[in-house]
Amino acid sequence: MNTKTMHNLTYGLFVLSANDGKKLTGCITNTVIQQTSDPLTISVSVNKSNYTNEVIKKTHQLTVSILDESVPFDIFKRFGFSSGRDTDKLEGFDDYKVTDNNTFYLTKYANAYLSGEVVQEVDLSTHTIFIVEIKEAEVLSSTPSVTYTYYFKHIKPKPAVTNKKGWVCTICGYVYEGEVLPPDFICPICKHPASDFKPIE
Repeated sequence: MNTKTMHNLTYGLFVLSANDGKKLTGCITNTVIQQTSDPLTISVSVNKSNYTNEVIKKTHQLTVSILDESVPFDIFKRFGFSSGRDTDKLEGFDDYKVTDNNTFYLTKYANAYLSGEVVQEVDLSTHTIFIVEIKEAEVLSSTPSVTYTYYFKHIKPKPAVTNKKGWVCTICGYVYEGEVLPPDFICPICKHPASDFKPIE
């Protein structure tokens, strides 16, 4: 089975936010899907290793900011390359507003947001799918939504040329040094598996 076929599915990119009661936190996700229109519900899949997953399980509240093509790589670094367990994701960042459910949405680099309450959870071993009934939603701009393809072509920095032997994550650019990549290796930055790495040439 060629798992690279999954790269041909169309994906958007989103900032998923939550509130642990002491601070606002969030992560990057690419799996937000509308499920029904009445009531308006979406599903969001979140890796269990993400702190945001833990917070949503406790609070049942979340918000999705739909990122647009103006988004810089710094947003992916801020919300995707560190853990909310030990990092304040909003430190030094002012481009957000708090929603009615005390999570947040981006006021810049996002063309819309959806905010709601988790009504069901599905356990998928490494991930949790949250089924969310939307309580608050707004269109913020007409800038097109950013897709994975657009991200790879126009936003994500190209890997630096290096003489090191190793493997580079095709998702976030993390470099694993060594000739052999363990088959069960998980990227420490974006949590993608070994199948999303390629040899450094």
